[in-house]
Amino acid sequence: MAKSSCNNNKGAPLSGGATAAPAAYVNGSTMRHILVLTATSSVGLAAIFMVDLIDMYFLSLLGEVEVAAAIGYAGTILFFTTSVGIGLSIAAGALVAKALGAGRRRRAQRLTTNILLYAGAIGTLIAAVLWFFIPDILTALGASGRAHGLAASYLRILIPSSPVLAAAICTSALLRAAGDAKRSMYVTLTGALINLGLDPLLIFTAGLGVEGAALATVAARLSMLAVGLFGVLWVHELRISTTFKVLYRDTPRITAIALPAILTNIATPVGNAYVTAAIAEFGDGAVAGWAVVGRVIPVAFGVVFALSGAVGPVIGQNLGGRRYD
Repeated sequence: MAKSSCNNNKGAPLSGGATAAPAAYVNGSTMRHILVLTATSSVGLAAIFMVDLIDMYFLSLLGEVEVAAAIGYAGTILFFTTSVGIGLSIAAGALVAKALGAGRRRRAQRLTTNILLYAGAIGTLIAAVLWFFIPDILTALGASGRAHGLAASYLRILIPSSPVLAAAICTSALLRAAGDAKRSMYVTLTGALINLGLDPLLIFTAGLGVEGAALATVAARLSMLAVGLFGVLWVHELRISTTFKVLYRDTPRITAIALPAILTNIATPVGNAYVTAAIAEFGDGAVAGWAVVGRVIPVAFGVVFALSGAVGPVIGQNLGGRRYD
C-alpha cells in the first residue's frame, strides 16, 4: 500500500471497499474533527457503560435486593478493569495517530500490533490478580451473605474476559486514530446490542439469573473485539508481523503514555470503591440504590468523557504531520 502524504487527506483504497484516512485530521476544520469525534465517541463510550446498565435493569426485574446489591459490589471492581482499558486506549490512539500523521504507515502497523498485544497482556495480568482475590476484595467492599456469593459468581465469569475488553476498547481508539470515527462507534454499539438481546434470554428464559447476565456481557465483549479487529486489521490493514524483541522495544514507549493514563482513569473507580464500602454499612438496599446511580452517571456524562478521547487523535496526527498551526 502506498504511503499517503501527511498533507493529503485522501487515503489509499483498501480491501473491502474501504478507504484509509492515514491523515484525516491534518486538513479541514479542527473544530469539526473534534465535534465529530466527540459525538461518535460519546455514543460509543456510553454504549460501554450501557452494557452494565442493561445488566442492572434486567436483573432488577428479578425483584431481589441482594441481586442488585451484588451487581453494585461487582460493578465497582469491573469499573476498575474498564478504566484500565480506557487508559490503554489513550496510549493506542495517541501513538498510532502520530505515526499516521507523519505518513509512517509501517510504524503505525507495528505499533497497532504491539499495542494490542500489550493490552492483552496487561488485561490478563490484572484479571489473574483480581480473579484470585475476588472474595477478599468483595469482603473489603462490605459485601456479605447472599450478595457476596452472587457478586463472586458474577465476577468469576466476567473477570477472565478483561483482556478481551481492554483490547476491544483499544481497537475503538485505533479506529479513531485512523480517521474512522463511525466504525469506532460501531465497536461498542455492537456490544450493547448483543447484551440487550442476550440478557433476557439468559437471565429469564434460561433461568441463569446473575450468571446469565455475566455470560451475556462476555458475549458482548467478544463481539466488540471481533468488530474492532476486523476494522483495524482488515479494513484499515493496520497489521504486521512482530517479534518479542520488537514488542519489548516498543513497550517503554507505550508504557510512557499508558501508565499515567491508567493511573488517571482508575482514580474514579478507587473513589467509587471507598464510597461503596461506606454505603455497605447501611445494608444491601443502600448498595443496590448506589449501584443504579453508579450506572446512570457514566452514561449521562458520556460526552464529557468522550472529549478527552476525541482530542488525542486530532493532536496526534497534526503533531506527527508537523501541522503545528
